[in-house]
Amino acid sequence: MESIMFLHTSGPEDAAPVLLLHGGGVAGWMWDSLRERLEPEYRVLVPDLPGHGHSADEPYVSHSETVTALARLLVATASDRPVTVVGFSLGAQLAIQLASEHADLVSQAVIVSAQAKVMPFMNLTLGALAISAPLARRPWFAELQARELLIPPHLMDEYMRTSSAVTRATLLAAVGENLRFKLPAGWTTFPGPALVLVGKRERRLMRESAELIHTALPGSELAVVAGCGHGIPLQRPDWFDERIAEWLRAV
Repeated sequence: MESIMFLHTSGPEDAAPVLLLHGGGVAGWMWDSLRERLEPEYRVLVPDLPGHGHSADEPYVSHSETVTALARLLVATASDRPVTVVGFSLGAQLAIQLASEHADLVSQAVIVSAQAKVMPFMNLTLGALAISAPLARRPWFAELQARELLIPPHLMDEYMRTSSAVTRATLLAAVGENLRFKLPAGWTTFPGPALVLVGKRERRLMRESAELIHTALPGSELAVVAGCGHGIPLQRPDWFDERIAEWLRAV
């Protein structure tokens, strides 16, 4: 069954396209600040991934199925030129896989806070998640998760709406794919420029993952962002937006 994703587009139709892929548990709204920064110069494509936001009725199944759907989306909306893909967390894993499997559709990639090493005791983590999944719809639990993601106050209502609509099936599938993600073989030969970002205050696993992603792709750039945890685009939006805009101009 073909996956259908909600897609928000903005910016000049003939401008270079930029695809923004959000993280798990949030939706395309997390990119509002960056989208507004880029849309005067770029064609900005912001999907809501399956199971999230306006695509909540389409359950998340797997990274592979989502990447296939993203590739179809790009062929339909930006078929005449490859895109820059910017991904955060879950979306960063998808960005890596999209660039690895469909290098003809991706000109360059920005990878923000992607886990690329299998988490120890993953099965125990998923078992605990399966038991606690109903809590995701409880406001107090969502607020705890929002603090972990560093959701700013003005986006809290959006986060609560998105979080409450995520189904148990989507939660378990997306988190399971996230925890077991490994770098695809094609990443080592991706021909475009790549920028890898990770917060200095993130867990050791995340910092080691960023190093692994960078080392696997010769010529990529790695930046460890001081003072940031897991949520750089939301924690320091002004800095992040300018960093991405500068990098796009440079490459």
